[in-house]
Parts: sequence; structure tokens; C-alpha cells
Amino acid sequence: MNRWSRRRFLAASALASTTLPVSLWPEVARAAATVDADLPDMVVLNARIFTSDPSRPTATAFTIRQGRIGLVGSTDELAPLVRKGVPVFDASGHAILPGLIDAHCHPGDPEELYDVHCDLGSINAIQEALRARVAETPPGYWIRGFKFDDTKLVDGRRLSRRDLDAVSREHPVRVDHRGGHTTWFNSKAFELAGISRDTADPPHGRYVRDDQGELQGLVAEDARTVFESVGLRPKFTPEQRRERARAGVAYMSKKLVAAGLTTVHDAWVDSDKLRAYQDARDTGELLHRAVAMPYGMGAGSTYSHLLEGGARTGLGDPFLRIGAVKFSADGSASERTMRMSTPYEGRPGDFGLLTMDQADIHAAVEQAHRQGWQVAIHANGDVAIDMVLQAYERVLKLWPRAECRHRLEHCTLVNPSLIDRIKATGSIPTPFWTYVYYHGEKWREYGDEKVRWMFAHRSFLDAGIPVPGASDYTPGPFDPMMALQSMVTRTDYTGRVWGAEQRVSVPEALRIATANGAWASHEENVKGSISRGKYADFVVLDQDPHQTNPFHLKDIRVLRTYVDGKLVHG
Repeated sequence: MNRWSRRRFLAASALASTTLPVSLWPEVARAAATVDADLPDMVVLNARIFTSDPSRPTATAFTIRQGRIGLVGSTDELAPLVRKGVPVFDASGHAILPGLIDAHCHPGDPEELYDVHCDLGSINAIQEALRARVAETPPGYWIRGFKFDDTKLVDGRRLSRRDLDAVSREHPVRVDHRGGHTTWFNSKAFELAGISRDTADPPHGRYVRDDQGELQGLVAEDARTVFESVGLRPKFTPEQRRERARAGVAYMSKKLVAAGLTTVHDAWVDSDKLRAYQDARDTGELLHRAVAMPYGMGAGSTYSHLLEGGARTGLGDPFLRIGAVKFSADGSASERTMRMSTPYEGRPGDFGLLTMDQADIHAAVEQAHRQGWQVAIHANGDVAIDMVLQAYERVLKLWPRAECRHRLEHCTLVNPSLIDRIKATGSIPTPFWTYVYYHGEKWREYGDEKVRWMFAHRSFLDAGIPVPGASDYTPGPFDPMMALQSMVTRTDYTGRVWGAEQRVSVPEALRIATANGAWASHEENVKGSISRGKYADFVVLDQDPHQTNPFHLKDIRVLRTYVDGKLVHG
């Protein structure tokens, strides 16, 4: 029986009179003549598409079939595939990019919904927000604020122990810096923890004191551990804890896709968070693709359980997969505690803090590498980066393995020698991509010479290293449009330029945000570009980044975000 309907015959006849490239015409002809069940699920037309695919950098149309990109070409080429019942998205000339990828982020933790937000700009506003929580909290229970930024205060000084004493002397109070490596405590918290002016700093930690030796309230790195076992905290049933975790993931997933992020590497996942991702996926609330990086430090870690069960990097499905195991070797860039070979400006004896010794790094890397894991180690300062590279070089020599792509999380302060070693080991640096713009006032404490080699996207690209983009949210904003502006201009929010030598072009910044992000998680075959067979993840912008004033890139709006060919924002 002849399977050709009159409609199919007319469609094929129309194609015969259409001027098409010889390479694409047979595929379009076959697609137009196919049975209805094999038609595209959607055709995108009339777009300005920047594919991140070197074989075809631009296009104006593409098709989607079963969550994957089909044919990529021009509107004239693919318009014949439009038939009754085939949805069409007419982009009306708007720019379309592959789904954007944040290669290091910390989204969706419960504090986003339940703790006191302290990104308020003044000490008085922070105190008032904390007092509101004190009014509804019994004495002895912790009051916790988060997302505080010490250099964003209009007061012109840091928060202090006395500022938090004014909030309450009956509750232990803590305010966590948005960077995640330092915390301010009140006197009640120090009393409960048994910390006095005479208490020595522990290894890998610091109790900050004034010139007279008095505790200032600021505690760095591992010195905070003692506070975890004192004071009272609300008790939650397992069901309540699980619901809080799911709600945090669902809340942030909406925000991430609204910013155009379709894949996010979560760089600190414990068992509760891993289950929360699964719960949000089951309820349809996981809108982005998550690469879950289990934290590897401490007895009974999620990583240790996964390792015991025989799991390794890559386990999972297209929406939730296990990424690299995460360790942390030094302090923070934004909190000025990262470990460097030269001191901070105005602090001649302060070189920053390590949180792992060389022997610890060697042991962690060896175990994970030999078990087939990708390794990711937080290393900001040049000293920490050198230590991590020593471990990577060692395991690659003793137990060679192709395409490990072990990672240097943040990899903030580099030099030519370190870059050469990163290239030689095939390692992936993940420098901050919104930090120059957002945290500009902090770079004075490093000095111009250091900043020339910080967040070194230009140097990495020039060395042939496929550097991805990373926000480290909450420490840095996750907005990828801000990231584009930060990398392209190297200018902060006040207009000051930091390390102009590290500027990249707009096309390079977009590749950092797409294809290079996919490379960092071994997913370059399924995401990172608008190419045939890859996931149909893409974003629609209200402006073309190539034609936008570089100093207004952060103002570009994301009109629509698609994941798996489905509209998740817009």
C-alpha cells in the first residue's frame, strides 16, 4: 500500500524547488517525507543562534526531537519541516545560546529558605533582622544568619562580637560570611564553646583578636568546629528534614533556570542533599540538570558511602549524576584567607590558611584516583594549587589514567609555572566568573600584581586549557550575564579595572559558559553546544551579547529557558 499521503507528496515537491545546501537537503527531504510519528517535536526558526560548535558557529534554526537537538541550519532550510501539529517557536530575531553551565555552585541548601538573610548593607539592619528571630526563639537556641558580606557594609567597619551581643546575650548567635569560610559569633557562643582570649588557635583555623588579644567574634576555617556541638537547635523529624531539603532545591532550581543556567555543578553534596535532588526530580521540581559533587572530607561522608558501594563519577541519569569528589585545601578569596606564597597587603605576617596538609592531599587523591573517581580540590592560593598539583602529578605517574580531568576548584592565584603544570596534567581549573565585578573592593588586599594572575581566564585559554565558568554561589552571584561582563571587562561595580590582562572576548566568554562547562564534567558529547544529538538545552535572550555594550552585559534578560526541549522559564 502506498504510504505517501497527498500532503507528504506536496511537501516533498515543495522541497524539490527549494534552494538548499547539498549537504542538508537529503536530510530535510527524508524528514519531511517521514511518518508523522517521527516528525520533530518542535522547530525553532528566525533566531540568532550562537551554537558553541566550531563546525557551525551560527545558525538561525534547529529542530528538537525527544529532548535532543536534531537538524541545525537556516530558517529557509528547515521551514519545510513545519507541518500541521508540529509546534514552532518563532524566535523573532532574538539571540539563542546553548544552555549555560555553572561548574561550581552551592545552590538549594535549606538556609536559603529558613535562616536569617544578612546581606542587608548595614550593621543596624542586620541586628534588626536577627532580633526579629530572637523574639520567636527560646533562650539557649542558636540564632543563625547567613550571606553576610563584611566589605559591603555602609558602616565602614566589620561586624563585631559586641554587635551580636547587642542582639542577644541569652542566645548563641552566629552570622556566616557568604564566602563560607568565616563566621562571627557573640559572647554567649564563645562561652558555651569554652573559648576565651587564652585559647590557642587550632590547626587550620583562627580566632581573630584585636591588638590587646581580645576576641573580635570572627572565627576562620576549622576553628569553627567546636561551636557545632554546643547550644540548642530545633529538632526535626526525618520527614521534616527531608521536606526542608527538597524545598530548598526546588526553590533554587527555579532561580537558576530563570538566569539561563541549565546545568549546575553542586560542589558540596551530602546524603540529605543528594536525596533532596532525587525528591525534587520525582516531584517535577528539579528544572535544571545537577552534577552532584559529594564532599569527601570526614568519617562517614557521603563520598565514603558511595565509594564503599562501588559508585564513582558518572553514575546517574541525564538530570542527576555524580560528579567529582570534592575536598578543600585552603581558605577563601573573598574572605581573604586563601593560602599564598606572599602576604596580604598591609598584613605582612599573614599568608592565609591551609585546611589540608600535603600528606592529606596525597592520600585523598590517591584513594579517589585509583577507584576511578574524578577529583576536585578547593585550592585558591598559589601554595594550595601547587600542593594539589603535586598530588595529581604523583598519581598520574604511578597509576596512569587517560582523561581524568581532575579539577582545581577556584584556582584563583596562578603563575606561568602553575599554568604549565595544569596543562601538562590535563587538569581543569574552575575560577570564579562573577568575582571581579561583584567583589571588587576586596582585591585591594591582594594588590595589583597578584590580581593580574587571579581568575586567569585569558591565561588559561591562551594555554589551551578549556576553562569553565563558576560562581561558587552563595559566595558569588550566580547570574551568568554578570559573569560575562566581569570576564569581558574585568571591571568591578564601581568602575575600577582589575587585571585587564585577563580579559576575554564575548565569544570566548560564551564558550567558557557552555562547551567548557560540559568538558569539566565529561559531558561534552551531550551538552555544551547546539549540535545534533545533544540535549535540547538552550536560552533565549532579549539582546545579542556580541552587539551589547560590554559594560551592560549584566543587564541582558533571559526571556526563555528550555531544558530537554521543554520550557522551564518564560
